[in-house]
Amino acid sequence: MKLLRVGPPGGERPALLEDDGTLRDLSSVVPDVDGRLLADRAALERVRASVGARILPVLDPAGLRTGPPLARIGKIVGVGVNYRDLAAETRVPIPVEPVLFLKAPDTVVGPDDTVLVPYGSEKTDWEVELAVVIGRTARLLDTDEEALAAVAGYTVAHDVTERAFQFERGGSWDKGKNCETFTPLGPWLVTPDEIPDPQALSLRLWVNGTLMQDGTTADQIFPVAHVVRYVSRFMTLYPGDVITTGTPAGSAVGRPEPKPYLRAGDVVELEVAGLGRQRQELKDARPGG
Repeated sequence: MKLLRVGPPGGERPALLEDDGTLRDLSSVVPDVDGRLLADRAALERVRASVGARILPVLDPAGLRTGPPLARIGKIVGVGVNYRDLAAETRVPIPVEPVLFLKAPDTVVGPDDTVLVPYGSEKTDWEVELAVVIGRTARLLDTDEEALAAVAGYTVAHDVTERAFQFERGGSWDKGKNCETFTPLGPWLVTPDEIPDPQALSLRLWVNGTLMQDGTTADQIFPVAHVVRYVSRFMTLYPGDVITTGTPAGSAVGRPEPKPYLRAGDVVELEVAGLGRQRQELKDARPGG
């Protein structure tokens, strides 16, 4: 299934995208797409039973905003340096264990919403990523099978990052990862039955029409199952939590000088195979500042 949320910020309603492109309103079946729904097997089965049944109202997508596909996110766990080509490009040693950081849920916006270049930014960068959405409580998982069983679905994440804030302002990644609007998410939450192998997905990103990233999850150092299992050893994962699994080579930080960091007016487009496409225009957080 492809689940999504449509409508103005703060007023999104749940929806279902059918294989023929028909957009249907799920409001009569479930109140929202969130951790509570993902943990409720009976509710998910009601949603699944409506697929193709033509019993739900059709929504006209024209002029209808797509919001983040998940409401009330608990936490976002990021994985750094998780692609071999990225490690080679940036001349960073292959990590022995996953590098983890946290992003605040209030950085999440819709897939086509505006991204704000922070005040004082010099090095705002792009990162297309596969995001994993958790559907059941997971702690101290022992096997990859248990880890994948905890996954409710997958979506596209843009892990926007300000590199000067990340590396040059006291050594904390949090400063570069948690600026306003820095986690566009969506458009869809796609259930695992439609993504049989999360290690066989292409990821691409364009800046102003130029292809900048062109990778595959097959190049991940730590695959999805390993990442979920590993994270569960350090923190409890709950339904509605999100893990962003790293980005392939091609970000501005790994390019020759002068590095083409993002500026107001730039347009970024990105996609992960089977999970949909995003498009953001960048604007200054403080116009004229």
